[in-house]
Amino acid sequence: MGQEQVERRLAAILAGDVVGYSRLVEANEESTPVAFRQHRHEFFDPTVVKHGGRIFKVMGDGFLVEFGSVIKAARCAVEIQRGMVERNTGVPEDRHIKFRIGINLGDIIVDGDDFYGDGVNMAARLEGLAGPGGIACSAVVRDQVGNKLELEFLDQGEKTVKNIAQPVHVYSAQGEATAGGEECDRASAN
Repeated sequence: MGQEQVERRLAAILAGDVVGYSRLVEANEESTPVAFRQHRHEFFDPTVVKHGGRIFKVMGDGFLVEFGSVIKAARCAVEIQRGMVERNTGVPEDRHIKFRIGINLGDIIVDGDDFYGDGVNMAARLEGLAGPGGIACSAVVRDQVGNKLELEFLDQGEKTVKNIAQPVHVYSAQGEATAGGEECDRASAN
């Protein structure tokens, strides 16, 4: 008997979610989901498409996006974070919808329209290390982006993350191009 061949490919994965979504819903149960859907429909989803990404999984207020280029993934993340600052203008601070984003470049396993594997898992763990309005990425993403974009990468060092055997070297994207993304200082056990 032959072993079934698993389809794999290299991809840039962007993982993101809304910071404090449960708190936002608790405070404004009717208006928060409406505002979130509006941001997705008017801004987030079109920005992903504009940069050549494809949303392959939505989990409530979280999402996973595949890109064929790490540069496109980084540009998309920056545009989303910058755009959300503008979209939150005039909205009370306690009602701001802010994303945190993680980006990884890695091998993924293709299962129809879905993907999984270490490349996806690591992106999700990096997202958990990003601050509100921030972007956290792996060393391979930082190396691939290099000086091609107007981003400064702050070295956050080696982080041990849940269910990943080896520590990952984490960088947070900083500078003019981001929404001011705070350093990833949250506990790495997320």
